[in-house]
Amino acid sequence: MLTVSLTQMQVVRDPEACPAPPTGTVVTIGAYDGVHRGHQAVIERVRRLAADRGMATAVVTFDRHPAAVVRPESAPPLLTDLDQKLELLASTGVEYAYVIHFDEARSKEPAEDFVAEVLVECLNAKAVVVGEDFHFGHQRRGNVALLREIGSKVGFDVVGIELVDRAGATAVDVTERVSSTAIRNALREGDLVTANEMLGRRYEVRGTVVDGDKRARDLGFPTANLAVPTEICLPADGIYAGWYVRPDGNPHAAAVSLGRRPTFYDDADRSLLEAHLLDFDGDLYGEPARVQFVERLRDEEKFDSVDALTVQMAADCRNAYEVLRVEP
Repeated sequence: MLTVSLTQMQVVRDPEACPAPPTGTVVTIGAYDGVHRGHQAVIERVRRLAADRGMATAVVTFDRHPAAVVRPESAPPLLTDLDQKLELLASTGVEYAYVIHFDEARSKEPAEDFVAEVLVECLNAKAVVVGEDFHFGHQRRGNVALLREIGSKVGFDVVGIELVDRAGATAVDVTERVSSTAIRNALREGDLVTANEMLGRRYEVRGTVVDGDKRARDLGFPTANLAVPTEICLPADGIYAGWYVRPDGNPHAAAVSLGRRPTFYDDADRSLLEAHLLDFDGDLYGEPARVQFVERLRDEEKFDSVDALTVQMAADCRNAYEVLRVEP
């Protein structure tokens, strides 16, 4: 199947299925990891321009972060997987999402060829909206100036827009600019306030509930252990208040532990994401789930005894209730 529909957005994955709308399109291009406030500002500009000109709207993005191919040793962890990214793009009201398979051959494609194949032939672009710092094509040689040069010859305009701050205004201070990198840095520091403000929503990770060692259950606080893909960015280790969303879409208030459980293990090789649902008692094994991080409650700690840990876990649940405004 060449295209699928997410609400009103058509997802194109095969170049042979390119829509090339006869009215022309207003297009934006990018990795769009996180679909944060900066991305949303670009898409809103795309939609306004398209409405003024009677054209369709389109986003060109990639099935993986280009850095995962170009420099895999230093590729950044992802804020969203592809499915979540497409859901978020669909929620903006854009009409087409062209998902490009990014591989080594694509990474070596000259910028001019990319423009001809994707923007002109596939999408019939009449205007391209990107950030002023946008780069693309082999060795990132393509930029706004090159787009304007090509566009003047083949018939599309280029609108370069400034990056925005957390309030959606043009960022005057470079440190206030919304970017996927800034969000990752905030998450690594456990700064959910900054990360969530830049995203314009709660940070969310997705995975499948798997068997654990059942220590939390034995302590009276059963948890859902979420196996999150290794390429996804996780916040700093700690205890969080959050929402656990089951496949039916219902959110459950949760106390979320992310860490290496130092009270029990001296040298765990990875962090474990566990969610204790505050209003649910049942079997969650094997279910896909989403965890949305609302507020960081405390650092992860090593306790002198299991009893001390249990007392703190009870306090964490009460604090999570308070943050989430749920009566215990």
